[in-house]
Amino acid sequence: MLERDAAVTSPSLPRAYPMVPRRGSGALLEDVDGNLFLDFNAGIAVCSTGHAHPRVVEAVGRQAADLLHYSASDFYLPVYSEYAKALAATAPMAGPVRAFLTNSGTEAVEGALKLARAATGRQYAISFYGAFHGRSYGSVSLTASKAKYHAGFGPLLPGVLHAPYGYCHRCPLNLSFPDCGHATVDWLTDTLFRYEVDPGEVAAVFVEPIQGEGGYITPPPGWLEKLKAVCERHGILFVADEVQSGMGRTGRMWAIEHTGVEPDVLIAAKGIASGLPLGAFMARDELWRWPKGAHGSTYGGSPVPCAAGLATLEVLRDEELLANATAQGELLLEGLSRLRRRFAWLVEDVRGVGLMLGVEFPTGRLAEEVQLACFRRGLLVLEAGESAVRLSPPLVVTADQCRTALRLFTEAVEEVAGSFPSPDPATPAAEVVGG
Repeated sequence: MLERDAAVTSPSLPRAYPMVPRRGSGALLEDVDGNLFLDFNAGIAVCSTGHAHPRVVEAVGRQAADLLHYSASDFYLPVYSEYAKALAATAPMAGPVRAFLTNSGTEAVEGALKLARAATGRQYAISFYGAFHGRSYGSVSLTASKAKYHAGFGPLLPGVLHAPYGYCHRCPLNLSFPDCGHATVDWLTDTLFRYEVDPGEVAAVFVEPIQGEGGYITPPPGWLEKLKAVCERHGILFVADEVQSGMGRTGRMWAIEHTGVEPDVLIAAKGIASGLPLGAFMARDELWRWPKGAHGSTYGGSPVPCAAGLATLEVLRDEELLANATAQGELLLEGLSRLRRRFAWLVEDVRGVGLMLGVEFPTGRLAEEVQLACFRRGLLVLEAGESAVRLSPPLVVTADQCRTALRLFTEAVEEVAGSFPSPDPATPAAEVVGG
C-alpha cells in the first residue's frame, strides 16, 4: 500500500509515519496489518467524538438514505439551516449570529476574510507568526507557521501583514512575562501601525486563541483581552480561528471562552462533524452586508456532513464530553509535568488546556524522534511547530487510556533520552504515569 501511494499521490502530502488505518472505534485504531494503536492525534484533532461513534454513524446512514446531496447555495436545504442554527447557538458572542457552512477550515478562513473586507470596506488583514490558517491562497497568505508553506507560490494575497504572537517560552521579543506587559500586542501599535499600515485601513485581525500547527502555544493571561481592546479602539474585526481549538477540545465549546473575549467572527472546522468534511464561519448579524451571490459553495454544508454535525453537538452535550476533556486533560497535564521535572534537560515546556496539550523539546529532530518512538509503541501523536509534540486525543478518551498514553510517551522519551546526555539518574516510569 505504501508503494502504491508513493506512485500515484502528490509528493506534497506530509506523511508523519507509515500509519495505514483500516478501522477505528473511540480512541483506538487498527491498521491493515492488525496492529492496534491508541490515537492521540484524532486525525489531526478531527475525530472529536472518537472513531465511528454509533450515534454519528447512525445519523450519517439515515441522512444518506434520504438525500446525499443538494446544493444549499442555490436551494433551501433543511438540514443546512438546522445545523447553522444549532451551531450559531453555541457562538461565544452576544446577539443574533449567522453562519456560512463550508467543506473545510481553509475555505472557512477564505470566506471569513472576504466577509471582513466586505463588512468594513477595508483591505488589510493581520495574522501572527506561528499561525496556521490553511493552504489555499488567501488562507496560506495568513499562515506564517513555516516558510515552506509560502515557498514557490508567490506572490501571495496582498494586504496581509504579520505580527509576533504571545509565545512566552520562546519570546520573539526576548522579554519575560509579566514584566513585558504583553509587548507583542503593543508591537501592533508601536511598530506595525506606525511604520506599515494605518489601523483605519485594517479590516480584521485573525488569531488562534491557542496556536495549533504553530506548536500548541497558549498565550499568557490577558494577552487576548489586550488584543481585543486594540481591535475595538480602531474598529478592527476580531476573528477567532478555532478550527483546531474549538468544538470542546479545551473543555469549553470554544477556546476563546476561557478569556471572556467576544470575537466578531469565529471560524470552525475539524471536529465539528466528527470526521466528515465540514467547516463554518459565524459572525454577528450586522456584519453580513454582502449581496446575494457574493459568496457560495456547491458542496459546503452538504446534507450528510450536516447530519454528522448535528449528531456531534448532541453527543458532546449528552455524554458531557467537555467535562471529560477537562478531567482527562488535567490528568495528562499532571503526568506530563512530572515528565518535564524528570527530564528537565530534554522536555523544555509542557502547556495547553483540556485535550490540547503540547510538549516542547530543544530541537525539531528530538521532537520527531519522540513522535516516531511513540508510533513504534502504538501511540499516535504528531509534531507541531518547530520542536513540539502535540497530544490531542478524541474527547471520548478515558482515564485508563490517558494513563496508558503517559506510560508509552514516557517510554518514548526514555528511549530518546538514551542518546541525549542526562545529568540525573533515571526515575521509574510509574512516577510519571502516577502509579
